[in-house]
Amino acid sequence: MNAALPISLGIGGEQRVSFGAKLAKDENELSKIILDAAFRVHSALGPGLLESAYEACLAYELRNEGLEVLTQVPLPLVYREVRLDIGYRLDMVVEDLVIGEIKAIDSLTAIHQAQVISYLKLSGKKLGILINFNTLRLRDGIKRVVHGL
Repeated sequence: MNAALPISLGIGGEQRVSFGAKLAKDENELSKIILDAAFRVHSALGPGLLESAYEACLAYELRNEGLEVLTQVPLPLVYREVRLDIGYRLDMVVEDLVIGEIKAIDSLTAIHQAQVISYLKLSGKKLGILINFNTLRLRDGIKRVVHGL
């Protein structure tokens, strides 16, 4: 018996096939897995490194969990039915459901949260996790951002 595989279109329009347990995960389950992995990365590395180092290590941890992780995903802006490729990039997209926005800055401000909300709107995703690794206690650098969930 040949069962049809579920296919979805990613942000860039590429086709993706989902297998097995990945279908059971929703945004909330994924957010817990992402945060657990972020805590492991922060425990190992601490604050003070470049954003790119944290992004690479977090992607590595999540892939080891068996998750599909894309990094530096181009995000077009569609304005009045015109697609504008003007250089927006999502730091991380996990399982084509959750956006991860990685920072290594002094502190998060309202504009960082607004940036994630804009990314959620443009991508059609419902959940974004904003993580600032440049904190002594990682829990002080985490914001869960929801749009339509």
